[in-house]
Amino acid sequence: MIIVKAPVGHWGEGKGRWHFLAIPPEQSVEFRLTAIAAGRSVRVRAKIDDVTWHTSIFPQKSGGYILPLKAAVRAQAGVTAGDEVEVTLELG
Repeated sequence: MIIVKAPVGHWGEGKGRWHFLAIPPEQSVEFRLTAIAAGRSVRVRAKIDDVTWHTSIFPQKSGGYILPLKAAVRAQAGVTAGDEVEVTLELG
């Protein structure tokens, strides 16, 4: 399990905009090892406050990962782009 505290970022414009949380390389070792065995993305259980969901994280060239934040998750957690959030991540 890791805990990441980072701002919610976004990429793109309008309806096609993606919201995400960047997981730094130094916190990504466990995920990289799993990705080597399982393939490109890694299945995780994520939690922001009382909101828990299952999703995949995706590798970045920097060695870190990107955690996508769907609109439903953002609405439940009450977060938007630029907000600093704390997320707990576990494999699975």
